[in-house]
Amino acid sequence: MKGLYSIGIYLASFVVKITALFNSKLKQGVIGRKNTFLKLKNSIKPQDKTFWFHCASLGEYEQGLPVFEALKAKHPNYKVVLSFFSPSGFEVRKNTKIADVVVYLPLDTTTNAQRFLDLVNPDYILFVKYEIWPNFLHEIKKRDINAILISAAFRKDQVFFKWYGGYMRSALFGFKHIFTQDENSKLLLESIDYNSVSVSGDTRFDRVSNQLKIENSVSFIEEFKGEKLCVVFGSSWPDDDKLYMDFINKNDKPDVKFVIAPHNIKPSYVASLKSQLNVKTICYSELTQNENLADYKVFILDTIGYLSKVYSYANIAYVGGGAGSTGLHNILEPAVFGIPILIGENYDKFPEAKTLIDLGGVTSLANSSAFNSTLNALITDDGLRKNQGEITKSYIDSNTGAVVKIMDYLKF
Repeated sequence: MKGLYSIGIYLASFVVKITALFNSKLKQGVIGRKNTFLKLKNSIKPQDKTFWFHCASLGEYEQGLPVFEALKAKHPNYKVVLSFFSPSGFEVRKNTKIADVVVYLPLDTTTNAQRFLDLVNPDYILFVKYEIWPNFLHEIKKRDINAILISAAFRKDQVFFKWYGGYMRSALFGFKHIFTQDENSKLLLESIDYNSVSVSGDTRFDRVSNQLKIENSVSFIEEFKGEKLCVVFGSSWPDDDKLYMDFINKNDKPDVKFVIAPHNIKPSYVASLKSQLNVKTICYSELTQNENLADYKVFILDTIGYLSKVYSYANIAYVGGGAGSTGLHNILEPAVFGIPILIGENYDKFPEAKTLIDLGGVTSLANSSAFNSTLNALITDDGLRKNQGEITKSYIDSNTGAVVKIMDYLKF
């Protein structure tokens, strides 16, 4: 199995390099990985005490951040190496203050793992959620380094729990401890005799809860919304646009405003989105000092870094990704502000969505007709909005505390 896996990694590396010639995102990763070892050599000295934090992408970074911050605060003398696998994480957080150096994770070969660990020489390693790289983890185990996996979520259909998954399964034992999001994940690990496991919950709850402790004002959204009711469409994709576009275009209520924060903020897509709207619309990229934002019905947030704060202005939120196959985005970000949430019909891999649907704080919608009737009911019924909002807020409040459990284990 190890041989097949290694061959697969080399083949994947070759395919990625060829594909990168035609794909700018993949090209960023290929170029970035070439610089990893040099950046580490120039940033980390052999005598440094170091933490190595690894995340697949931006979502996992946000998930792990409360623990990263807590460790950094407790041990300010440690240097932090932060690695990403995906360009979408690296490019957004390459200048984060939490780390001394941010790099791409080299491809998972034994040679790369040995060289990476030689340069970083980590005292502690934290991986987030799904990141299981067997060659790295086998080398970590061989060196007896303290490594833990946090906010882990496992399903019985994963390779670790199949008869042919021995090599991947053995990689899990490179972690000294695994903190899972739920009891089912813990039971799955115990079924393969991995017993150094605890249920801590999902650190994303702590992350979004911290949003309430910071300043969330956004002046241009405040001016745009005024005293009107505001619906925010967060991280929307074209399939999501099809659900809500008809409602916006036919909405004749003067006391309702809409903010659209598309996942894709390329000018061509934003222009296409705007062309589908027959109501007065302005984009962030079009803002001028003399603009009267109160005159507009729709605000397109074609920039990054504001959405988590913009949710604080929402009376209702639609979270994108679930109408198509791209994957549902983070519904916990708006939930912390105690508002009703709407999503598409594809949410099976998102336990928080399932739970909140059962509780009544989130509504899944399959088509524009269902969307129109549901959103109209929420807009017109203050009591319904308040009730569903209380459910989402209570769900967040009752699931925080994962960071405390993890930090209690990391006593050193």
